[in-house]
Amino acid sequence: MTRRSKHRETADRLGVRAEAGEWCWIGEIPQPPADIAQAAGNPRTRPARRPPLTLAGTVLGAPFLPVLWLLMLLARAEQAVERFLDTKEEKERHRARKEEERRRDAAVEQRGLDNVFDGDWKGAAGQFLLHWYSHSTHHERLLFAGQDGLVFAAPPERVGMGRDRRAQAVAWLSAEEATLEDPFGGEFETQIMLIRFRDGSWLRVDTEEARSELHMYALRNAH
Repeated sequence: MTRRSKHRETADRLGVRAEAGEWCWIGEIPQPPADIAQAAGNPRTRPARRPPLTLAGTVLGAPFLPVLWLLMLLARAEQAVERFLDTKEEKERHRARKEEERRRDAAVEQRGLDNVFDGDWKGAAGQFLLHWYSHSTHHERLLFAGQDGLVFAAPPERVGMGRDRRAQAVAWLSAEEATLEDPFGGEFETQIMLIRFRDGSWLRVDTEEARSELHMYALRNAH
């Protein structure tokens, strides 16, 4: 089953009318001011730790890390040789990609998008962010977008496997509360999406796939 098929199956199971869906995550939540946290009930600001089975798999796989690192080094060396042997046109395309990446990174920093939200804890985005891990301790969200608004699905608790099967709707934002936005209007192919709230505040989410279904949905519905 493809990723999109899994997303559609999950949406159908949850009764969500969605035009697009993608797994995403947020950056590290900064520590909110004490009075803000207390007013919100001192919510958790970190996901749960990895499940024991996942940790066990990491430990068991540790002896193979040197082999993986060696393979990665060999792959990079091979790429370097291939770039050296590239034609003039291929080298020019590679330089153009690097330049676009530099422009993208500069735009991210200039617009403050290297932060998880706009910084106003009293704004709608800050208030929503405060309860992110109260909704679910899982580190990812399956975000659905449609005409009715945004639906966030996730397992209630962090899991290592079976996230689609265990996902439940954990939070909702109506179309009047917030919209989905590609902050670059499609200029750059990124994983960055913004949830733009009615008061102008925003929350950044990163999608698993660059220029995902959510990006295309946002571009189609841009005003």
